[in-house]
Amino acid sequence: MDLNSVTRILRPASRAELFDFGAGDAWLAGGTWLFSEPQIETTRLIDLDGLAWPDLSVGSEGLEIAATCRIAALARFAPPAYWRAGPLFAQCCNALLGSFKIWNMATVGGNVCLGLPAGPMTSLAVALDGRCRIWSASGERVVPASAFVTGPQQNALRRGEVLRAIDLPLPALLRRTVFRQISLSTHGRSAALLIGTRDLTNGAFALTITAATPRPVQLHFTELPGVADLLTQLDHTIPPDQYYDDVHGAPAWRAAMTRRFAQEILEEIRA
Repeated sequence: MDLNSVTRILRPASRAELFDFGAGDAWLAGGTWLFSEPQIETTRLIDLDGLAWPDLSVGSEGLEIAATCRIAALARFAPPAYWRAGPLFAQCCNALLGSFKIWNMATVGGNVCLGLPAGPMTSLAVALDGRCRIWSASGERVVPASAFVTGPQQNALRRGEVLRAIDLPLPALLRRTVFRQISLSTHGRSAALLIGTRDLTNGAFALTITAATPRPVQLHFTELPGVADLLTQLDHTIPPDQYYDDVHGAPAWRAAMTRRFAQEILEEIRA
């Protein structure tokens, strides 16, 4: 879609040029959502591509995913064999269910910043204890991925801030993971996406619930719980009226699938 209100595009090449941000400005990464509907209040785009951030950086402390990393680049990524959580990258990318055009333009950071309940990059970041590194004109701050998305199309960014990267710590990448996702249609938006992780060093178990709820929800246990304990904690944390309601799934159905997937994940991770 043409954005007829936009009169200028700024292409900064360094961090020093990045923060001339004012009224009517919008960050441009992949642009797959930005150009999908009218942006009548936007008069200037600040294109982040010129900053040339490396897509993926593997280090001794884990993985850095640049906010501008394309979904396609993450899907192609071959993680080290000893990262037990490695399969989760492709699973979450495939949950996007976009065409090859979307995959090659949409960015990891854009998917997270958009804050849609069904955003699978948010699911990935939260399940693996991601830390969102945020740049501003005055410095840098870090927000846990679990606290970054605050509601549908709402996030923790303050005006003029930009998401620089998502850092996934090595201990989280060494956990065993189990993935479940469902949509109302074959190529539909996720109505429930759950990820279970287990730390094999201390036995701790975590369940991440996304898509079924307006924002990510996590349950933490110091050891594998029983089914009854898991469902009790789940129902206490997410009451029936807290499940998301839109055309992609009724709250009661989302709740039922969340309870079912929680049990399946627990059984599979126990095995």
